[in-house]
Amino acid sequence: MKKIKYFYNTQTLKYEKLVVSLRVKILRVLGFISAAIVTGILFLSVAYRFLDSPKEKLLRADIDNMKEEYDALQGRMNELKGHMDELQHRDNEIYRVIFEAAPIPDSVRAGKPEKTEQEMEQLQSKDNHEVIRATAKILQELINRVKVQEKSYVQIEDLIKNKQKMLASIPAIQPVSNKDLDRIASGFGYRIDPIYKTMKFHGGLDFAAPSGTPIYSTGDGVIEEASLSDVGYGNHVVVNHGYGYKSLYGHMVRMKVKRGQTVKRGDVVGWVGSTGKSTGPHCHYEVSKNGTRVDPVYFFYNDLTPEQFDRMLKIARSGNQSFD
Repeated sequence: MKKIKYFYNTQTLKYEKLVVSLRVKILRVLGFISAAIVTGILFLSVAYRFLDSPKEKLLRADIDNMKEEYDALQGRMNELKGHMDELQHRDNEIYRVIFEAAPIPDSVRAGKPEKTEQEMEQLQSKDNHEVIRATAKILQELINRVKVQEKSYVQIEDLIKNKQKMLASIPAIQPVSNKDLDRIASGFGYRIDPIYKTMKFHGGLDFAAPSGTPIYSTGDGVIEEASLSDVGYGNHVVVNHGYGYKSLYGHMVRMKVKRGQTVKRGDVVGWVGSTGKSTGPHCHYEVSKNGTRVDPVYFFYNDLTPEQFDRMLKIARSGNQSFD
């Protein structure tokens, strides 16, 4: 039953039935609806601001996981970059120094100027798309560095092979067997000429030995000259070792090699004699570098101890008469 309301009319001094007009009823309904709408909006705004929907919770969890994975990825990339820096340091400062190769600039390794620490820190303030792009750039830089490093190691491997070949080619032993160091008759420099008895430049070492004593190539190379002669060096052989080095073996009684033949260190190229301008059986031995004759005594490091080398220096520097 609808409750009836009354009010006291001061004009008539009676209680009269309260009658609400339609206009007032409509205004009251509209006011209630408006209040409800405003309250709902306020509630939803608070809920959206401070409360996550199930879908938003899943998205937020995914974002958190992505951040953790990105941090882990960033850590691994920094670790990889550290290893790469160490490899590059060894490559430039050790391996390439040993083999006399020019270091590779960092701009070539990275394919662009190296990223600064400030730019790396700026990644933290970027959105997901920017982070992905920046990470892709860093990965590409690391890939470029790895490729350049691989090429560098291939080049170093070639340098090692070439260095081994060069070390085998450079004259490094005595041309005749001389364990007791008693066969050096004359050294490099100005010596008394045995025929003219005047001071004359002697461009090699004279090894006195019985006729027929084997003469050995002091390094790998190719026979450039194998000449028969009655004057000068007499029967002599010239070995081109490459890398600017040549060696000459003079006054042979007989030669074993021919021009164009390849020889190894220790191969017999002929036998001691006294042909040409010579006063007795011996091997005149010369070493030249880029066309300039150098003292052969400094090229016997393969078959002499330090004590023997010191002794040989003293013998070679004595101002005695040469054999040729």
